[in-house]
Amino acid sequence: MRLAVVGAGAVGRSVVELAGEHGHEVVAVADSSSAVVADSSGSVDAEAVVTRKAERGIVGDADPADALAADYDVLVEATPTTLGDAEPGFSHVRTALERDRHVVLANKGPVAERYGDVQALAADSAGDVRFEATVGGAIPAVSTVEDIEPGHVTAVRGVLNGTANFILTRMAAEGLDYDHVLSEAQDLGVAEADPSFDVDGTDAALKCVILANVLSFGGADDPADAREFSLADASVEGIRDVPGSVLRLAAEDGRTVRLIGEATGETVRVAPRLVHENGTLAVSGTQNIVQIETTHAGRLNISGRGAGGPETASAILGDVGRLR
Repeated sequence: MRLAVVGAGAVGRSVVELAGEHGHEVVAVADSSSAVVADSSGSVDAEAVVTRKAERGIVGDADPADALAADYDVLVEATPTTLGDAEPGFSHVRTALERDRHVVLANKGPVAERYGDVQALAADSAGDVRFEATVGGAIPAVSTVEDIEPGHVTAVRGVLNGTANFILTRMAAEGLDYDHVLSEAQDLGVAEADPSFDVDGTDAALKCVILANVLSFGGADDPADAREFSLADASVEGIRDVPGSVLRLAAEDGRTVRLIGEATGETVRVAPRLVHENGTLAVSGTQNIVQIETTHAGRLNISGRGAGGPETASAILGDVGRLR
């Protein structure tokens, strides 16, 4: 497959670096202000793109619009997630589908905030849309639900944010309070300078919204009858107000606290919950876990790294492989 990668952060750069190992060619790369586009017979120089981005802050000398207009089979949309109208990611999706090209998303915005619009565009296109990388990094949550069939999945829950999980794990293990562990996480690069997206539960909620849309649309006989979810439909509580004393008391009872997200075809909830300290949901550090409740296959658990450039790129490239 010939790929155009829009977004040159850690995920986009990892896709550029790893695409060749998966048998694909990268023919265009764009960031917010520049682009590089290969000629009709070749592919971009992955090493040169990554080096130029690191040294000069740009990927090339072309305009970003040139990447969207390039001759590609799959658009990889890896720009930062935005809420509300999900722009510019949604417009990138629309441009590709209107050209009958496939789209693979790492950007959560289009499928968390405008899922119905994306599905309608895909229905009118020869291209398809895949978005495994939007939920749980390398964990195959979306594809597993699809393989089981959404109509046979009653709920999906789990630990879906590594930053929040690292903080809660350290608070429990060391008896420390939130502010102390947050500072440590920021020093280690596990938490952003502004950690709100992670610690307030927004990131986990967006992932659960996407899963709820998969369940709702996939389980409906007619897409017109499906309920469409966005972040506004989610009940969200973060971890800022979890005191260290709660974790200490929970430990005395053999339990701990994790930020748990849950999605069904009717509701989305994210909040700190008590779980058994040796239970399946008590993953530690930055690990994530997805628990899928099914009507016939019981409960399935999938755990692994929920974020990171190479990890998320592996999910993207797995989606590209499914489009062949």
